Formats: sequence, structure tokens, C-alpha cells
Amino acid sequence: MQADNETVISGKAFVVGDNIDTDQIIPAEFLSYNPADPEERKYFGMHAMSGVPIAQSGLPQGNVPFVGEGEFRGEFAVIIGGRNFGCGSSREHAPLAIAQAGCRAVIAESYARIFYRNSINGGYLVPLETTVRLVDEISTGDEVSVDTESGTLTNTTTGKSYTLQPLGDVGDIIRAGGVFEYARASGII
Repeated sequence: MQADNETVISGKAFVVGDNIDTDQIIPAEFLSYNPADPEERKYFGMHAMSGVPIAQSGLPQGNVPFVGEGEFRGEFAVIIGGRNFGCGSSREHAPLAIAQAGCRAVIAESYARIFYRNSINGGYLVPLETTVRLVDEISTGDEVSVDTESGTLTNTTTGKSYTLQPLGDVGDIIRAGGVFEYARASGII
């Protein structure tokens, strides 16, 4: 979605566990980059998800990074998380880092509210919720397709489909590219 108005996001899934915090999403030592500078902003993508312990990453083959060494973008379009994704500090750099790495959606059982709001307000990611424990159903590297309008996730590797919670009104904010763009388009500001 992210301001490009595409409603279907397809690509590889990256599976993580419960309680993935913002220090795991973008470790504090990488917060010195300026997100307003395009040359520095890309470094957030390079270091996205670099603090997630391999034991929590659900990786079938072991040490497969979210973004390859020396790369700014990874091959994963969707993160599949468990409960309480984005907990920890309120750093708005967390959804930015994931988006800079090329990921467009996170699907989790639940979110820390600040991560959820930062994803929407910045127009960085589509944060979808599920009532199914997808971390037990999907493996890292599976090809998935997420239809944000119908609220469905299809694991094209296995052929299984899952119903997601509807985005509701936040879908309009994400489609606009964030809360400020939505406010401008709506005549609020």
C-alpha cells in the first residue's frame, strides 16, 4: 500500500517469534544516521532486524540474515511475527528500518501500540493482525501474497490461505503515505 496504492504485496516471508523489540529491529548503535538524508537513510535498511537472535528467527537453515552483508535492501517483502511485535522503546526508526530494507508489511498476532502507530503515521509499513499463530504455519523463505483490501494472506509455497483482521480506517492513512499526507489530502491541514 505505502502511497503507491498497490493492494497486493507479494514476496518472501521472514518469520520471527514473540516479543521482537525495537532494539532487535534497529539496534541503538545504528540510530546515529539521519533519516531525512537519503544517503544516510538507506543505512537503516542495512541494519534492519540485525538484533534478532537467530534462535528466534524461525529460520529453517540457520543464519539467514534479513539483509545480506553490505546490502541496503533484503529479499523479504513480509515479516511474520508472533505476539507483541515492536515492543520496547518508542523509536519511530523501527518501522522505517524495516521499510528501508524493502519489506512492505508485517503480520503479527499483536503489536506494541507505539510500533503499530509509527508504522501507520509514517506510512512505512502495512501492520496487519492475525488470530492464527502464523509463525507455526509459515517458514522463512516461503513465498506469500498479502491482499490488504480483502485481508487475506496466501502462502503460495504451501497453497494455504489465512484471513487477517481488517485494516479499517488506518488503511486510508497508509494508502495516503502517512498521517500528514492523509491530513493534507483530506483538507485537515
